[in-house]
Amino acid sequence: MSDQYDRAILCIDDEKIILDSLKSQINEEFNSSFKIELAESAEEGYEIIDELFGNGIRLLIIVSDWLMPNIKGDEFLANVHVKYPGIVKIMLTGQADQTAMDNAFKKAGLYKIIHKPWSKDELIDSIKEGIKLSN
Repeated sequence: MSDQYDRAILCIDDEKIILDSLKSQINEEFNSSFKIELAESAEEGYEIIDELFGNGIRLLIIVSDWLMPNIKGDEFLANVHVKYPGIVKIMLTGQADQTAMDNAFKKAGLYKIIHKPWSKDELIDSIKEGIKLSN
């Protein structure tokens, strides 16, 4: 992990092509001013979050898919919220039902839901607003 970053954004999705697209769009907009971490599972996401905080890097935003193996995005974000309530949480989904969305807002302090396929403008605007909230 590089010491040049003091702030990070974490993207979680079980599809690598989605992660690559998210990273590319975020880096293109923010000129690599944030460490962009990618996780292909909630389990990997937990590890990265603990590692970032352990290294003194402030995790500003999590962009998480809803439909993932083993644990759904709303449950993952709720678990993260218990330990790190200050992280801005965005759920990316093409399939979440209303109950899952309601659960994410209530239990995870969800900031926003972005539906797949997303527009780059919606993603970037949501991240910019989320960064303002996290400061």
